[in-house]
Amino acid sequence: MKVIRDPGRLNKLLKGLCRGAKSIGFVPTMGVLHPGHLSLIKQARQDNDLVVVSIFVNPAQFGPKEDLNNYPRTLKNDLVLCRKAGVDLVFLPDSKVMYPEGFSSFVNVEKLSDMLCGVARPGHFRGVVTVMVKLLNIVAPSVLYLGQKDAQQAVIIKKMVGDLNFPVKVKVMPIVREKSGLAMSSRNLYLKQDQKLAALVLFKALCLAKTLIDHGQRDAGRIINRMKELISKKKQVKIDYIAVVDLEKLDPIKKINQDCLICLAAKIGKTRLIDNLLIAYD
Repeated sequence: MKVIRDPGRLNKLLKGLCRGAKSIGFVPTMGVLHPGHLSLIKQARQDNDLVVVSIFVNPAQFGPKEDLNNYPRTLKNDLVLCRKAGVDLVFLPDSKVMYPEGFSSFVNVEKLSDMLCGVARPGHFRGVVTVMVKLLNIVAPSVLYLGQKDAQQAVIIKKMVGDLNFPVKVKVMPIVREKSGLAMSSRNLYLKQDQKLAALVLFKALCLAKTLIDHGQRDAGRIINRMKELISKKKQVKIDYIAVVDLEKLDPIKKINQDCLICLAAKIGKTRLIDNLLIAYD
């Protein structure tokens, strides 16, 4: 496994390696790798000749009051996990390389970036999409692997890839959960034990929604209200939003008569968690 910090060197190396029409699977991360990331790497390893993982804590997607400086970094362990998972190349750029002095070019997916998590985090998705454009240009992968936990991010990136004609297939992989049901996330490290126990109510609320739908409830408003009632029993958990939305445009749905996404965000202490559940309409 090679670790490369220079974008030009990585691009040149991959072009050389792929002269024989080899496929490249790419998994972008911000480090602190957990089983969710490893599931993406495993799929990329199964599907492709080469696997590239990027580890970059992207400053452009953090707001002025967010946790960039305190964001956990576990590089040594991340590299060990990548090596064990069969990663061929790890791209480990510096912020000054990705955003040199005078950098002023940004990419934004309008509307999709301004709803749901975009309301509480203005500019966040602009930062996500900008760095993704840069990474796709550098790596030029055959397949890009994303996690379903960041559902809105996945929708936005797929839209950008289509709009800008990037020649890459986007593969969104299922959420990986702890045995308790809590969605795997780097931010779980911020949670104290009592907060982690309180956070379990988020998945329980999604399961309640699924049960209600299975029993014939189709009114999204009533489902959301029942979810809010359940979550509100945990005083440590402050709801940001709960929504039932279309899978592609993320528009709110009043009646569940199509495949949809139930998604939520909440704060526990200073930690913001997100989760979601795909609903297949019968």
